[in-house]
Amino acid sequence: METFFNIALIILSVTLIASILLQARGGGLGSILGGDPFSGQFKTKSTLEKTLRRITIGLSIAFCLMVIVNVFLLR
Repeated sequence: METFFNIALIILSVTLIASILLQARGGGLGSILGGDPFSGQFKTKSTLEKTLRRITIGLSIAFCLMVIVNVFLLR
């Protein structure tokens, strides 16, 4: 059972890292060094960005729950 949780944690962590890296970058350091020429314009988020954000939130909640289960129930 412990092996299953460890493998699940590895898979969740890799997918969580990938979903975080796939998200669009914000202003970041680019705004300090000259900025984005379109930064003053109103920009709406696409459905893909919203979906990716929700997936990232879900993966992070699932990861936290798996860590809690792994720490308290299996140790």
